[in-house]
Amino acid sequence: MATTSKKATVKVKDLKNNTPAKKNGSAKKNGSISSAQLLKALQEHFGFDSFKGNQEAIIKNLLSGKDTFVIKPTGGGKSLCYQLPAILSEGVAIIVSPLIALMKNQVDLVRSYSSKDDVAHFLNSTLSRKEIREVHEDLLSGRTKMLYVAPETLTKQENLEFFSGLPLSFFAVDEAHCISEWGHDFRPEYRRLREMMVQINPDIPIIALTATATPKVQSDIIKNLGLRNPEIFISSFNRPNLYYEVQPKIKKDQTIKSIVRFIVQMKGKSGIIYTLNRKTTEELADVLMANGIKAVAYHAGLDSKLRAERQDQFLNEDVQVIVATIAFGMGIDKPDIRFVIHYNIPKSIENYYQETGRAGRDGLEGKCILYYSHKDVSKLEHLMRDKPLSEREVGAQLISETVGYAESGVCRRKTLMNYFGEEYTESNCGQCDNCLHPKEQVEAKDNAVKVLKVVKALNESFATDYTVNILLGRLTPNVSMFRHDKIAEFAIGNDQPEHYWLSLIRHMLLEGLLSKDIEEYGVLKITKAGEAFAKKPKSFKIVLNNLYEEANADDDEGTEASTGAAADEKLFGMLKELRQKEAKKKGLPPFVIFLETSLQDMATLYPTTLQELEKCQGVSKGKALRYGKPFIELIAGYVQEHNIVRPDDFVMKSVVNKSGNKVYIIQQTDKKIPLETIAKNKGWRMDEMLEEMETIAASGTKLNLDYAIDEWLDEHEQEEILEYFKGCETSSLQVAQQELKDGNYSWEQLKIMRIKFLAEYGM
Repeated sequence: MATTSKKATVKVKDLKNNTPAKKNGSAKKNGSISSAQLLKALQEHFGFDSFKGNQEAIIKNLLSGKDTFVIKPTGGGKSLCYQLPAILSEGVAIIVSPLIALMKNQVDLVRSYSSKDDVAHFLNSTLSRKEIREVHEDLLSGRTKMLYVAPETLTKQENLEFFSGLPLSFFAVDEAHCISEWGHDFRPEYRRLREMMVQINPDIPIIALTATATPKVQSDIIKNLGLRNPEIFISSFNRPNLYYEVQPKIKKDQTIKSIVRFIVQMKGKSGIIYTLNRKTTEELADVLMANGIKAVAYHAGLDSKLRAERQDQFLNEDVQVIVATIAFGMGIDKPDIRFVIHYNIPKSIENYYQETGRAGRDGLEGKCILYYSHKDVSKLEHLMRDKPLSEREVGAQLISETVGYAESGVCRRKTLMNYFGEEYTESNCGQCDNCLHPKEQVEAKDNAVKVLKVVKALNESFATDYTVNILLGRLTPNVSMFRHDKIAEFAIGNDQPEHYWLSLIRHMLLEGLLSKDIEEYGVLKITKAGEAFAKKPKSFKIVLNNLYEEANADDDEGTEASTGAAADEKLFGMLKELRQKEAKKKGLPPFVIFLETSLQDMATLYPTTLQELEKCQGVSKGKALRYGKPFIELIAGYVQEHNIVRPDDFVMKSVVNKSGNKVYIIQQTDKKIPLETIAKNKGWRMDEMLEEMETIAASGTKLNLDYAIDEWLDEHEQEEILEYFKGCETSSLQVAQQELKDGNYSWEQLKIMRIKFLAEYGM
């Protein structure tokens, strides 16, 4: 793992007169730079009055020529740990950064602290030959202190030869987790970094930095970068200002409504919504805009100019919310992001931690909401199907950990910190849904002993899922192959359900009775504390995992409001009776007064004013004025009698029947364009378009469809259908077909005539 080559100490500028030390002069050891001198340099070059956390210790360690490994959460000040040493050291520091798109931002930031632009450069494939030549000249002159490169840049032979001839201070590897296949953003190019560094200069120190690294990833970074007895600096992963919550995603329209309501309550505060696919980013951004929230979509399918423009809009607060895939966020330095919503479960806890870490970087409020569904988990698993076997296994383990976090009934903060190898000892963090609404604990002492017996019987060689199969007595192909159905411990836990054992094992991991092997990640090992517990069991209370049995929302469902049953079935029945009564008074069919979808909205939203009534589907201002008064009076009485708590006067506006569609349909029908052509141009089925048209007509807008009707039905047929609608008791077209069976009318013919009827008699 480690090389035996002699380590060079970083040569440091003379801070007293700010001139470089002699090229062949003696190197300064750790301690030769005092804290006072470092603080002065910090103020001079960056304008800060003090170091944050362990920054000073890290900088001193690097300047003394030692390999350094830094794990600092997002917003912890990682960049300064190599930027200040680079400025203070002789030669140039080579900084490996994974994203070309961010290098310019990083260089611009460094330059903003300096009076000279040549203090920092980037070298990548975006530069022209002329620009590359200019960078080379600055590097050879000794003016440049930091050079940002992509890992691919280091693989080119001409670059290796050029860098080998430069006086170098150290290598910095940013986002070092990319080197591990267990990291959240694995980059195969990172695997070759050590090889390249040895070719350039094997003796200069290396500093590796990351915001998220599990013990397994930490081990991989040290091993693959060949770090030589590195000093490891780990800052706490605890972000006390962040609030964590998991909500089940049951129906898509309910989830979206929940999101919109939440953002409205945040009153203009900035936030990010992460989704799994591009389509959903666009849909959600449209819904937010329809509800008065300034939002834009951001994904890799947009051209780079538009992505940059939308990023700037968000940073400059021209938009409140950015709805994005994981393509957005790395390198974004906006300290006042107040919420991060995950519309889909992320593929790893590291991803989740990294993305939620963008909230509240100023130390103030940050709310992190995750919507969880089993279908989202299935989608992630499906996306892995074509990957190589080893990658699928890693991915499955990472997804399993994320599912464990989502379903866990214990403190979210404790679960997160345990994942990164940090112990959280507080009994209640007060900043997560599980701690604010704690569940009842159950005694699990005897069953914890059973788990330890099974893990021991399996020679500490299997992961959680396999251990649970043994506890439950499941005869899977693997269990048969290893003949573990023959051991005495097989099926000793079949008196409890699967989720019980998963909850217990998670608790045992959190309390240090079990651990996961670092090299064979996921394999359960018994700790010393676990061995002591097995010998002398004591009370061990656990909280069972949350069960999200109905969390099965599907992203591919339409965003339209549900057309199923109303929220209040009793009120819905009363409204139907009232509609029938009002229809008889006016000599009209009931559906002309209000469509059933309108009544369903009324029984969900409880409108008690005409203005509120207008927010219900299919109710225009004119229709509300003409027919609405007895309906809002009925609802107001019902609300008072039953002490109904109305949905905080919040009504989410749908984007399905967009005004653009309405305008388009009116324009096309005014031009007497064939209905088949209108539908084809919009990509609609005929039934979809007729539904759109009926909603338009029901809300009080007249559509002239006579030209199309005349092609479908003769004068006698039209008259027969209109007469039927004048006297019918129901809006059901199936009933209409039965009553008019002699005419053998199609659903489409009856539908278009009902639209005509609504237009002529409904207003």
